Amino acid sequence: MSECTCGCCINAELAKKVKNKMISDEILFDIAEVFKIFGDSTRMKIIYALKLSELCVCDLAFITNSTQSAISHQLRILKQAKLVKARKEGKVVYYSLKDEHIIKLFEIGREHVEEL
Repeated sequence: MSECTCGCCINAELAKKVKNKMISDEILFDIAEVFKIFGDSTRMKIIYALKLSELCVCDLAFITNSTQSAISHQLRILKQAKLVKARKEGKVVYYSLKDEHIIKLFEIGREHVEEL
């Protein structure tokens, strides 16, 4: 750990304590990637719809006023990020949210926006 040499630190000891408690760059990168996924309004529509019910691509395309191709692309991104899971029934694939964490993240964002 390098020492502060600029002479501007008001509380170098506090800065050292905080630096020692920082989580790894790898985890911070992964967190940023999750929030990037949340940075698209179509994906937000999909997440909110899946919060309400398990749905297939056709249903999601109708709900979001989008094409099945566009929804499939967004679902692929959501699946790769482990935010959505799929269940096949015959020829139809149904999608749902992977776990409660996704709902919590969405609701925290919603609360923040509605407070503004």
